Amino acid sequence: MNETTQSSRRQGSPLEVFLVFLRLGLMSFGGPIAHLGYFRDELVTRRGWLSEQAYGDLVALCQFLPGPASSQAGFALGLMRAGWLGGLAAFLAFTLPSALLLFSLALSAGSLAGPVAAGMVHGLKIVAVAIVFQAVWGMARVFCPDPARASIAVAAVAMLAFIPGTFGLTGAIALGGSAGFLLGRGAGVPAGGRIGLPVSPGTGIAALSVFLVLLVLLPLVSGQSPVLAILDGFYRAGALVFGGGHVVLPLLQAEVVGPGWVSGDAFLSGYGAAQAVPGPLFTFAAYLGALLDPAPNAVAGALLALLALFLPGFLVLIAVLPFWDRLRALSWAQSVLQGTNAAVVGILGAALYSPVFTSAIGDVRDLLLALICVLALMSWKLPPWAVVLIAAVGGTGLELAGRL
Repeated sequence: MNETTQSSRRQGSPLEVFLVFLRLGLMSFGGPIAHLGYFRDELVTRRGWLSEQAYGDLVALCQFLPGPASSQAGFALGLMRAGWLGGLAAFLAFTLPSALLLFSLALSAGSLAGPVAAGMVHGLKIVAVAIVFQAVWGMARVFCPDPARASIAVAAVAMLAFIPGTFGLTGAIALGGSAGFLLGRGAGVPAGGRIGLPVSPGTGIAALSVFLVLLVLLPLVSGQSPVLAILDGFYRAGALVFGGGHVVLPLLQAEVVGPGWVSGDAFLSGYGAAQAVPGPLFTFAAYLGALLDPAPNAVAGALLALLALFLPGFLVLIAVLPFWDRLRALSWAQSVLQGTNAAVVGILGAALYSPVFTSAIGDVRDLLLALICVLALMSWKLPPWAVVLIAAVGGTGLELAGRL
């Protein structure tokens, strides 16, 4: 009996999982890679819930799949520790702090007025430029290390230039995956995985079926009610997130700003604020759901948006878990993923220009504040929440100076 199987049988309780992940949800700043580091320190090193090798395999799986990698890993860790209720407890506890903070921000945004409030909102839009630039730079270095994959990224930008919106995004991802398959650069990992989770092949197939049915059915029925339209938009965005949480920015922008559900200014200021809170970036959905126009919005809209955005990533995770050991050994699967990730760099790069840069940078003073934020993130290595504060103060200063 291997170490992981033994560890997976030392069951805890859903309450234990909830309390551990609530603590992680309150302290996990810095994005998904940082979250995975927090998980390792707390659950592998301190608590010994699973081995280092098992955790490495789990992280590899979650980074392979579309969806929020840290939330998927948290769900799987809760599932491993305390069964299905444990997985649900881990998700709720890790998501709750940032979702509540962003929901509260959305409700209070309408009551903020005056130059100070306007300056803070402008600063939040400017810090989004720096944060997305950092994401594009880091992802390009990892996912576009050769001319072929750099060309896939540029082709994705070209597709979005001529086919904007959801169709262009979907097409760019499909193009990247197809190009990766044809290039055949992937090298399968030898079989012999160490992830031991209570998910049967039948459950995996059922989850995959639900994922595909919703992906195909929701667009067909979305015109029948606002609820179905919201479910469709957020579900499709969650299903197409490859390569990191920041990729959700252009996907959600196409789904909620395009049809006029949320204004472009509110979208970007909320995205900037989302960098200052702990937990998964996907809780940005709570902010957007609260602001949706027309209804449902407020509490109902936030809950609906959160559910729809997170659901596809969890369904795909459950679908793949029983078959991961065989899938990871297929070189073509790695090739498709490499092409998809390269296309994602192009998608995020296009979003960096529009709407992020074009909506936030109006003159050279705005550009200066954005460059200071880039410097603070990438050279000074300040945490994102500190850079958000710098941008908010700087934006307020620019606003007040402009009114003198």
